[in-house]
Amino acid sequence: MHLRKIRIDRKKFPVKDKYPFNIRILNNTKQIVFDKNITFFAGENGTGKSTLLKSLARTCGVHIWEDKNRVKFDLNPYEEMLDGAISLEWADGQVQGSFFGAQIFETFAGLLDEWAHDDPGQFRYFGGKSLRSMSHGQSLMAYFRSRYCRKGIYFMDEPETALSPKTQLELMEILEENGSKGHAQFIIATHSPILLSLPDAGIYGFDGNSIKSIAYKDTGHYNVYSKFFEDMKAKNKRKKRRKK
Repeated sequence: MHLRKIRIDRKKFPVKDKYPFNIRILNNTKQIVFDKNITFFAGENGTGKSTLLKSLARTCGVHIWEDKNRVKFDLNPYEEMLDGAISLEWADGQVQGSFFGAQIFETFAGLLDEWAHDDPGQFRYFGGKSLRSMSHGQSLMAYFRSRYCRKGIYFMDEPETALSPKTQLELMEILEENGSKGHAQFIIATHSPILLSLPDAGIYGFDGNSIKSIAYKDTGHYNVYSKFFEDMKAKNKRKKRRKK
């Protein structure tokens, strides 16, 4: 692991009643230890996964390719200030990295086209052609394959958004291969029970009062899908009995 531990210091929260400082789970968590090369943040929407992931990336010095030129109706001056309350413990010094998010990827792909207008050689780092010339899923996989073979720390916010189940399995192979080599560390917020099943990955649950390490079968996502398939199986059995 490149990043061993983070600490969240509530004393450095500038306010208590504004987002993200009013998120309960961030107030009740003092530290997170990373003892795996691949760590997942799992939990329902609004529990703070993406908020912490972005703040952690910025604290690690990772640039997030966001379009900040748009006007927001309800501007929150505290929205990106959680970084100031986070401290890091590196294993052997800070490393470079990247942040992936579906909307952020669209911005990056557009910028890559602009850079390649003057230097077409830029495309050789991403499969040899414009990321915008492929389907969304294909462009994501081209980016993942080219980016994660390098030493660094990589933050991913719901990478499964545009991926089919089969392609999620391909992403698992990329994560497992590069994580096992030791040069890449991944911290991923996800709702995917497929990705969460990755062997030897760490999982932190965000559905309780504080952020805690949990087992795969204790995640809400696993249990929702498991119950769904069990219910479908039971319904099909009842239909077959009625036909008889």
